[in-house]
Amino acid sequence: MNDGWSTHSSHWGAFSARWDGRGVEVEPDAGDPAPSPMLDNFTDSLRHKARLQRPMVRRSWLAKTGEPRGFDGAFVAMPWDEVLDLLAAELSRVHKAYGAESIYGGSYGWASAGRFHHAQSQIHRFLNVAFGGYVRSVNSYSAGASAVILPHVLGSFEALSRRNVTWEQVSQHSDTVLAFGGMALKNSMVASGGISRHVERDAMQKAAQRGTRFYCISPLGDDLPEQAGATWLPIRVGSDVALMLGLAHSLVAENLHDRDFLARYCTGYDIFERYLLGLDDGQPKDAGWASAITGIDAAEIVALARRSAQGRTLVTVSHSLQRARHGEQPVWMGAVLAAMLGQIGLPGGGYNYALGALGHTGRRVNAVPIPTMPQGRNGVEAFIPVARISDMLLAPGQPFDYNGRALRYPDIKLVYWAGGNPFHHHQDINRLRRAFNVPQTIVVHETAWTPTARFADIVLPATMTLERDDIGAAATDPRLIAMRKVAPPVGEARDDFEIFAALARRLGVEQAYTEGRDSRQWLAHLYETTRTALAAKGLDAPSFDEFWQRGELALPSEPDDGGLLRAFRDDPEAGKLPTPSGKIEVFSQTIAGFDYEDCPGHPTWLPPSDQPSARHSLTLIANQPATRLHSQLDFGRYSQSSKIAGREVVRLNPVDAQARGVAAGDIVRLFNDRGACLAAAAISDQVAAGVIHLPTGAWYDPLPGDGDQPLCIHGNPNVLTRDVGTSRLAQGCTGQVTIVECEKYTGPLPPIRAFDPPSPVT
Repeated sequence: MNDGWSTHSSHWGAFSARWDGRGVEVEPDAGDPAPSPMLDNFTDSLRHKARLQRPMVRRSWLAKTGEPRGFDGAFVAMPWDEVLDLLAAELSRVHKAYGAESIYGGSYGWASAGRFHHAQSQIHRFLNVAFGGYVRSVNSYSAGASAVILPHVLGSFEALSRRNVTWEQVSQHSDTVLAFGGMALKNSMVASGGISRHVERDAMQKAAQRGTRFYCISPLGDDLPEQAGATWLPIRVGSDVALMLGLAHSLVAENLHDRDFLARYCTGYDIFERYLLGLDDGQPKDAGWASAITGIDAAEIVALARRSAQGRTLVTVSHSLQRARHGEQPVWMGAVLAAMLGQIGLPGGGYNYALGALGHTGRRVNAVPIPTMPQGRNGVEAFIPVARISDMLLAPGQPFDYNGRALRYPDIKLVYWAGGNPFHHHQDINRLRRAFNVPQTIVVHETAWTPTARFADIVLPATMTLERDDIGAAATDPRLIAMRKVAPPVGEARDDFEIFAALARRLGVEQAYTEGRDSRQWLAHLYETTRTALAAKGLDAPSFDEFWQRGELALPSEPDDGGLLRAFRDDPEAGKLPTPSGKIEVFSQTIAGFDYEDCPGHPTWLPPSDQPSARHSLTLIANQPATRLHSQLDFGRYSQSSKIAGREVVRLNPVDAQARGVAAGDIVRLFNDRGACLAAAAISDQVAAGVIHLPTGAWYDPLPGDGDQPLCIHGNPNVLTRDVGTSRLAQGCTGQVTIVECEKYTGPLPPIRAFDPPSPVT
């Protein structure tokens, strides 16, 4: 582009940017109908005081004093060559003494939309090349339960969320959309690898204008956008399975379920129906039963079941429902409800897991591969479900169950983290603090002084996305973006690739890691896969240099064919599902054979184990924020604009606020047995009574000298959430909900320190 403008991309949108030496000017992509305001976080972030500018090493780690790691530890600035020599020696020591199975390679993959400077790929490639492998994690915090249950029931998570019902189908065919957990635009604004067109708002508006009725089944009324014109059903937190069962029972009671579909396409329905009708336990799961649990009127449940049996009905289940104890159940029961309606595989109908939960869902899949950095082969068999990091560090050698396997936690001596902030996305931060004091060494690549960096021993400054060249791409976005460098790196920051290449040189494996290529050569090499596929289809396939000059390239999409569920419906023999039976598993003999009491062989109502009480009378919802991706750029302008007195905002229902003497703008203290935090109050009738809503992502900021459970003065809800698995099946994250109490805070207001870097010492 001219006048210093460069094309670029982020997880929340394609854009152009230019640097004036102090800040970044950003222009959203002209073709995006609903660009994300999160782009504004870039404008003042590159030279923020929170940025890491030099390699830093914890003083107590250098001196081997045994002092616990903590937020306020002292760090020593070191030259790059010296710290890399030190780190290479430490990696060699740990590997020689304990083996590759003592090294945990932590990364969460959201550091950049770029496919080469993808921190997760870079760290995994380095550890595989240098040591033959590492202890890895599987699944994600967002979809830990669904990624495990869905292959047993229907098929892979990717197939059911990304190649299934599209927004085009919804706008043209859906008559009723049952959105369990809603479809908030703040979630679909984000897609790993980049997103160039935000289409969800307009698709829902078009559908609503055509007559589609959306139902927002959530404790939060704004979990669907205004354009959807949704009917809000303020369900009690954690009771979605009960409502689904009540709907299913009503279908059976009025003979509205599709028996032919169930007989031809499903297995085990007869076993499930005995449970549904209460033939064995004496409790029919009817509308009256469901009403008592959910708080939704029984007549309304029956009416909704009748409507769902008419026209084209789509059942969607959000990530949020499975980020709780027994999170597998709503995912499974949503699929069973859709099967009973007999519309799975029809355009705009049936079942789509997580539609609207990410920008990837509801779109067409690209017909050519995108650039992907090869990670090499991991020779270490040990792994953990990603949300079990504290369990692993605190209980090495202890057994745990996962998806029918009996496993043991490895004994980790060194944690190497790049591209993630576990002090944001992990639960029960005070427990995590204890866990982070177990390993001998913790190494972090970071762009800024995140809480994770402050709890590490060796902290290496990494460039931000705008400080390097890359290629932005996603498998469901029809554009390849040349992510041109906009500004020089801050201080002494280096790319992850450059850091790992220097370490690989010291360890004698540089050629294996770099394959003799520098960053520019790697970009051209990775681009070639896409170019070759385009050329094979007779499509525009420019050279890398021409692509780089253009700034973008259009990618073809596959037909909107409904994926594996459409193929299965059209021919259940030729298009068998990848389940043990080849059909939809209403009852799973495999899961039943695991004999997990917290995940039976068919969808089951299992009450939440964390219930409100006189001590903790509110249910906290800790969902994704609207002003940033996870905790990224929390110091950015847009994220900061939403805070009050520098603190994250918590929403209360007017009834709950009045009962506690809380007014809008007051600072409140949220607390339970695990911890406490401060937040600024907002009063909203879009939050159901008895519910309190505090998004994740505010950087952890503990009050100095406040003991083992210090008050987070900034508003991080993960000082309150529970660090337990969804079930023995998936061991997923349960950070979406917990119980708390809230009171007006009247003490001296501590200053926010979250973005103040530690002062270097000698």
